[in-house]
Amino acid sequence: QVQLVESGGGLVQAGGSLILSCAASGSIVSINAMGWYRQAPGKQREVVATITICGTTNYRDSVKGRFTISRDNDKNTVYLQMNSLKPEDTAVYYCKAVKRSVGYWGQGTQVTVSS
Repeated sequence: QVQLVESGGGLVQAGGSLILSCAASGSIVSINAMGWYRQAPGKQREVVATITICGTTNYRDSVKGRFTISRDNDKNTVYLQMNSLKPEDTAVYYCKAVKRSVGYWGQGTQVTVSS
């Protein structure tokens, strides 16, 4: 089992920045990818950014140039630096880890961007 704990959400004005953290614990060997997803009220959960163990990153188009995903393998932590935040970024943000094709989710952290 893999346990994920997110932190760093909060309320920020449009144009502001936040950094989310996701700490992994438990059976973390063989985690090959991690990522951030978000779910706004009344909408489906969507991928925001992913990073492989090799460091390859992918972003959804709407956050490219504004968000940066990174990982610290020594700390078993993944980060999401979010800049130039927009009201449409408001959502619950979830961390996900993939290990041997099995997905593990964190509990989520709320990000609210006011206009």
